[in-house]
Amino acid sequence: MNIFIPLLKASKVMNLGQEVAKGLLKIEAVKVNIGEPYTWTSGLKSPVYCDNRVTLSYPPLRSTIIDGFVALIKEHYPQVEAIAGIATAGIAQGALIADKLGLPYCYVRPEPKKHGMKNQIEGRLSEGAKVILIEDLISTGLSSLKAVKACREYGAEVLAVLSIFTYGFDVSKQAFVDADCEMHSLCNFDILNREAVEMNYIKEADIPSIQSWQKNPKDWSDSQTQ
Repeated sequence: MNIFIPLLKASKVMNLGQEVAKGLLKIEAVKVNIGEPYTWTSGLKSPVYCDNRVTLSYPPLRSTIIDGFVALIKEHYPQVEAIAGIATAGIAQGALIADKLGLPYCYVRPEPKKHGMKNQIEGRLSEGAKVILIEDLISTGLSSLKAVKACREYGAEVLAVLSIFTYGFDVSKQAFVDADCEMHSLCNFDILNREAVEMNYIKEADIPSIQSWQKNPKDWSDSQTQ
């Protein structure tokens, strides 16, 4: 099973990825700072920070992203029966996609609520439903795969996880392989790098350091604290 399938023809994927990358850079959803790296929730330091929530405030880019997801789903997953957003950043994107496709929608929490109905899946998801999960960003992939696990335990069939952007870490690729779950992102780290250089967003001299971080984020992070 090929987990990382090209959902559209190569030329379409590249054009869409470039368009999304340019949009993310133009609205400054992506920040790059090698001298003063950002600290993620995990504690890792990173020269790159991507906040795809910002795209919701820009209708043209928002439409590009939603239309891109819809095209991918229609071409490769015509059997889809429901859309699920991954909380929190995938909630709005997922709802917009479900509305465009006229499909049922729900969203998945990282863990069940501690009160009330103690739901992890909010909304209705039929047992056996073929569902696609929507994520804004894939880094390690662990939060996305928690949602996959929750949907599977609920009795749904997860067709794939789709995201706006992925850092392309080896650890995330392996995690999806281990989980036997297909994934695809509209834009990836390599495309973003190329567009960032073209737009003078970063210097070409910065690329080796950024690529070193992508190859081994933990070692790069550790080197910043020494």
